[in-house]
Amino acid sequence: MPKGGSGTAAPGRTRKIITVLRHRLPFTSLVTLTMLALALATGALWSAAEDRAVYPYIAYGLPSLESGRWWTLFTGPLFAVVPLYYLPMVLSFALFAGFAEWRLGTRRAMAVAIGGQFVSVLVAVQFLALSRNSGWEWAERVATSLDVGFSGGALAAVAVASATLRPPWRLRLRAGLCVYAGVAIIFVGTLADLVHFFALVLALPFGRKFLGAKDSSRERRPSLREWRFYVMAGLLVLTVAELVMSFVPGNGPFGSSEELSLSTWEVVVLCLIVVPILNGLRKGSQVAWWCAMILTSFVILQVMVYGGVLTLAEIFGEDAGVVDPPLFFVDNLLWTVEFALLVSSRGAFRVPSRRKCRRLGRMGNPALARTLLSRHGGSTLSWMTTWPQNSYFVAADGKSYLAYRRHAGVAIALGDPIAPDGAADRTIAEFITMCENTGLVPCLFSATGDTTAKTEELGWKQVQVAEDTLIELETLEFRGKRWQDVRTALNRAKKDGIEFRLVRLADQPRAVISQVRAISEEWISDKGMPEMGFTLGGVDEAMDPETRVGLAVDADGVVHGVTSWLPVYTGAGAIGGWTLDVMRKRADGFRPSMEFLIASSCLAFREEGAKFVSLSGAPLASSGEPAHAVERVLDALGTMMEPFYGFRSLHAFKAKFQPRHVPLYLAFRDEADLPRIGIALGRAYLPNTGLLRLAKLARSGKKPQRLLGNPRPRSSSTGRDLVSHVTMSEQGALPPR
Repeated sequence: MPKGGSGTAAPGRTRKIITVLRHRLPFTSLVTLTMLALALATGALWSAAEDRAVYPYIAYGLPSLESGRWWTLFTGPLFAVVPLYYLPMVLSFALFAGFAEWRLGTRRAMAVAIGGQFVSVLVAVQFLALSRNSGWEWAERVATSLDVGFSGGALAAVAVASATLRPPWRLRLRAGLCVYAGVAIIFVGTLADLVHFFALVLALPFGRKFLGAKDSSRERRPSLREWRFYVMAGLLVLTVAELVMSFVPGNGPFGSSEELSLSTWEVVVLCLIVVPILNGLRKGSQVAWWCAMILTSFVILQVMVYGGVLTLAEIFGEDAGVVDPPLFFVDNLLWTVEFALLVSSRGAFRVPSRRKCRRLGRMGNPALARTLLSRHGGSTLSWMTTWPQNSYFVAADGKSYLAYRRHAGVAIALGDPIAPDGAADRTIAEFITMCENTGLVPCLFSATGDTTAKTEELGWKQVQVAEDTLIELETLEFRGKRWQDVRTALNRAKKDGIEFRLVRLADQPRAVISQVRAISEEWISDKGMPEMGFTLGGVDEAMDPETRVGLAVDADGVVHGVTSWLPVYTGAGAIGGWTLDVMRKRADGFRPSMEFLIASSCLAFREEGAKFVSLSGAPLASSGEPAHAVERVLDALGTMMEPFYGFRSLHAFKAKFQPRHVPLYLAFRDEADLPRIGIALGRAYLPNTGLLRLAKLARSGKKPQRLLGNPRPRSSSTGRDLVSHVTMSEQGALPPR
């Protein structure tokens, strides 16, 4: 196999993984391998350990410690009760302990995991020893049981490591752990569940002190989004608990859940009711909140009726004929907590109907956008905010705005806010509030570093998605070896009689406009993929009178190439530069058309007094290495799309002009928003293309030409034939092309 092929890549990845496990996760790797080795050596991987005579000598519990088998605290964590449990046990330990070791370091993770395992088991055993003679049937039963597994230590480790996470992930992880432990101990109630419960009760308050962190009393208040998350999660957990009691009834500390199980039709009805409510709560819907209030009120009303029945039965000394009260009351107590949570968070559920949300979301228009942009100025992409496909959020003072596209429940704001000095942060804050009040996920796309610095103050994250390329016109000189290709293009154009024209396309004769459209259509059809939109304009955008268009035209009037340039306002109505948008050339025309057009445009704009030119940013392309996981995913996506859209070849082409690179970012609240943002961006760039079509094109293996490639002409007609065709069309001899 050739050097550098897949045969050498796999061993290389394997060595890298082994190196990470040895140096970053040695404790987790050692314990995991020990578990598997003992399972193979003892046969516990295919024969249940609990059925063997040696089980009482390796499993921990009150009987083992009362019999003096203290070593079970060391042997028990390395086994599973039955072979089927090995998969979840090993995977959960590797995940939880590995996460803790990655965040805390090996020594701290070892101390927390081993100490948490010992302490949680000892506290659970002591609790059972104190309560088994109290007449509590559950305590008497569990006190005689034994268990194995390292789950208590793993949960303690991940609970302590949660203190290293930033909000809101810290609260989410802790809420998930507490919900799991609480539901398990209430509705299942095995010795393992008791150990898990005490592991979390002891570890969660210990986390910040163990890490030496400051007092957490000043934790920020939950946002509207967090309130919605907690309410939705609470209702989801209660629904799952009802399903568990119905299909997997247990016998926990408050009694058997078998008597509380629902019938099949009741389960179906509950799911049909809860699923749309959950989706509405996620979006902050008023209707969903009222439905959840009605549902929880109905469940709580059952407790009141049940209590009345018990009271009357006690007064008249008769059997009420109802279920055992403890678990019933505990279950309904959880619904009461959900009801209280709904009441406390009512301010987070004010999102009106979808139609009203759309009216609230579009509070501006392109004319107002152009006025404010001319007055305040913007970034190199700001003229794209005036395109008619955008919606507009105008700040309360009416002096600033953000343009955005709405897809898949996401408001994708384009670029930086158009605002007076010092008002950008207020505009962003108001935009976020508008999104939360209308159930949208906010994000800023292709924003500059100045804007993302403001979002960082709000706790947002950012990732680089493109790289703007700027040419400073004041110091531009086509000298030296690096400019050889550009000089060659200019000289050859002069020799071949290719003329540069900087025009407004809307003012050009129909023959010229038709040629430009034909070149664009040919380019799109040969590309094999649909034309992208959003931050990538086309001929329609180039027809705007404010847009300048560069044309490469020969002596016969044949257009060989076209570029369009968007104005960059710098404030007070001044245009300080121009941004490249459309780049199209004839397949069989003047080969270095783009080099000629860009260089000629730069010289023309400099003569007019412009300070810079932006060659715009190619999506999913940059000159640096990806910094973290999200950027690595985007880098892989760029590699996959390169054969179809050639963003990286375009980025490399722009390097001929020795530009200055300025990163452009995607700013988002946290990583949980990224899947939905990814779907929204896909719809924004390819609004008329479904996933099925993209999958078929990718599977077909077709390799369309790159953005600046030279595809084979689709017909034998030359540029002069096209001019002749257009001329005859104008005279009525031929139908319009």
